Amino acid sequence: MSTLLKPSSLLPKGMRIQQINHLTLFKFTDELGDRLQTLLDKKKADTLTTTENLELEAIGELDEIFSYINAAIAASSNANI
Repeated sequence: MSTLLKPSSLLPKGMRIQQINHLTLFKFTDELGDRLQTLLDKKKADTLTTTENLELEAIGELDEIFSYINAAIAASSNANI
């Protein structure tokens, strides 16, 4: 039986905050970005294990969360200009 990997478990080592122009945005660390690319490559090659698939799904969900938060930050910044 597989255990669901929670995206929040990736935050301590997988998140960094980066200043881009006047915005403070959430980004993946290089380590997590590299891991995502490795998992995507394995998925493309059809060699992804069940555990790796769960990890890929968790990273993907975290990416969606970061994208949403960053878009909200950018929209709020643009509204204040």
